[in-house]
Amino acid sequence: MTTVETVPTAQAVPAVQTSQTAPPPSMRLRELAFGAACAAALRAAARLGVADALGDSPMAVEDLAAAVKAEPRPLRRLLRALSCYGVFAERPDGTFAHTDVSRLLREDDPNSLRAISLWCTEPWTWDAWPLLDEAVRTGRNVVEDLYGKEFFPYLNEDAPESADVFNRAMTTSSVQSARDVAEFLDLSGSSSVADLGGGQGHVVASLLDKYPAMHGTLVDLPRVVENAVPRLRAGGDLADRARVVPGDVRTAVPVKADVYVIKNILEWDDESTARTLRNVRETGGPGTRVVVIENLVDDTPSMRFSTAMDLMLLLNVGGAKHTTESMIGRLTEAGLVIDRISPVNPYLHAFDCHIPA
Repeated sequence: MTTVETVPTAQAVPAVQTSQTAPPPSMRLRELAFGAACAAALRAAARLGVADALGDSPMAVEDLAAAVKAEPRPLRRLLRALSCYGVFAERPDGTFAHTDVSRLLREDDPNSLRAISLWCTEPWTWDAWPLLDEAVRTGRNVVEDLYGKEFFPYLNEDAPESADVFNRAMTTSSVQSARDVAEFLDLSGSSSVADLGGGQGHVVASLLDKYPAMHGTLVDLPRVVENAVPRLRAGGDLADRARVVPGDVRTAVPVKADVYVIKNILEWDDESTARTLRNVRETGGPGTRVVVIENLVDDTPSMRFSTAMDLMLLLNVGGAKHTTESMIGRLTEAGLVIDRISPVNPYLHAFDCHIPA
C-alpha cells in the first residue's frame, strides 16, 4: 500500500505593496504582464554584483553605484523596482539594505541563488519565451527552429557563456539539494547506493558522508562524470568507497546496487523514462529499492516555481515536469511498487519504491 505524506499548503505571500490593500484584478494583471521587468531587474542586479557590494549596513545609492561602477540614478530605479518584490529594502532616509531574499544573490551566501537567477534569464530565454504559444500549439520545443540544432548542442557549441552559467547553476542546485536528499533518505541496512544520472556526484558524496560503511556509485554520461567531484575520484577522501561509471542509463544500467537514486532525469519524454525504469528493473532485480526524486507541478508549496520550470522544459527540450498522478503512472507501468511518497523539501518529492519478485 502506498503511503502519501503531504506538507501543509503554503500560505500565499503577497508582493510588497505600497498600499495596505491588495491591488485590484486589473492592476494585478498589469503587474503580471510586466513580469519580464522583474526578471530583468534580478538579472541586472546579479550581473552588477549589487548584493555582493551591499554589506550588513544600509548604503547610500551613490556609494553602491561607485562600488559596482554604475550611474546612481538608474541604480536607484533598479533597486526601487526590486524593493517592491522584497528584493532589497528602501529605508526612509533613501539608503538601501539587504533582505533575506537579496542576500541569496550574493556569491558568498551558502544558499546562493545567483547562478540560478542568471540561468533563468540567459539570452536564449528572451528568444524562446515569446514563442510559448507555438510550443503549446505543437507540443514541440522551439529551440531547434530558433537555432537550427537541439538545445544542449546549441548551448555548448554556440553559447559557451550560457553553458558555463548552466553548469554553475546546476552545481549550485545539486549541492543544495544533495544535503536535503541525504538528510531525508534513511538507508540504514543498505550497503550500496547508485545515483543514476547523478551529475557531478554531490548526492553520492553526501550519502557516503552520512553512512561511513556504505559504498556508492555515480553513473552519468562520460562528458558529465569527467567533472565528478574530486572527493569521489582517485586521491579523494571517498575514493575507496566510490566508483564513477560513465554510461547512459537510457541504454543500460551498468551497476548493481541495494538502492538506486534517480533524481530529476525522468522529465524528457515518456519513451526514455520507460526505457530508464525498465533498465533499472532488469539490473536491480527483486527487492531492490528505487528512490525517484522529482519536482512536481501539483505540489502546492512550489507551484509557481515548478510550473515555470515545466514551461521552460517545453521550450528548450520538449520535456515536462510530472504531476503526482503521472509519476505514479510511469512507475507503476514500469513494474515498480510504490511504498511511500514524501516531500524532501518544499520543491522536491521522493517516490520510494521497490522491485517486486
